[in-house]
Amino acid sequence: MTPRVTLAVTARVLTQLRRDHRTLALLLVMPCLLMTLLAWIFADSDSGVFDRVAPGLLALFPFIVMFLVTSVTTLRERTSGTLERLLAMPMGRLDLILGYALAFGVVACAQAALAVALSVGALGLDIAGSVWLLGAIAVLDAVLGTALGLFVSAFARTEFQAVQFLPALVIPQMLLCGLLVARDQLPRALELVSDVLPLSYAVDAMTAVCRGDATWDIASDIGLVAAFVVGFVALGALTLRRRTP
Repeated sequence: MTPRVTLAVTARVLTQLRRDHRTLALLLVMPCLLMTLLAWIFADSDSGVFDRVAPGLLALFPFIVMFLVTSVTTLRERTSGTLERLLAMPMGRLDLILGYALAFGVVACAQAALAVALSVGALGLDIAGSVWLLGAIAVLDAVLGTALGLFVSAFARTEFQAVQFLPALVIPQMLLCGLLVARDQLPRALELVSDVLPLSYAVDAMTAVCRGDATWDIASDIGLVAAFVVGFVALGALTLRRRTP
């Protein structure tokens, strides 16, 4: 891996995103719109439902958006022949994957900052912990979606197939991450499955921050999410193909 090459790939992807206004709007605006819709749904509720549900969805929305955009964008680069041309240069697979991950990570920082600021400020999300820690975990969740999207893009031949990974890999995590039923109240078999899903720990970390749990108690969840990110990036580099057959 060469840092100069990795940063060059990052700059190239950021330049492309800056020119693609629709994708940029999807990345930055959509999580904010979804959180606003959620707050509006519970606007007349006095039971604090928004404060209970919002932390988990604040982890979920960036994860889904980044997963979709990253998987489709990477596949488009392959089918257009761009990846083949890039890999013909003196560039390693890890340089390419890390370059994409860093570029979308920069976007994830902006995305998380907007979503957290809107939720805590305008929408009145009540949190007992640190806003900065909440934002950092939101960034990590978005990067998790990016890393998973980079990984699964190697197994799709068309953009439609890339989107099909959403119900296969993302929706089961939504159902088992603790949003609908607390994970310790799931049937034992499902609880064991949830224990190996990265989104479970992302939601746990967000919820713990909003409850005001000690930072040390949250560190293990953050560490596990970060480990999944590193693992998916490594697998993405190993499975990266120059073109889609």
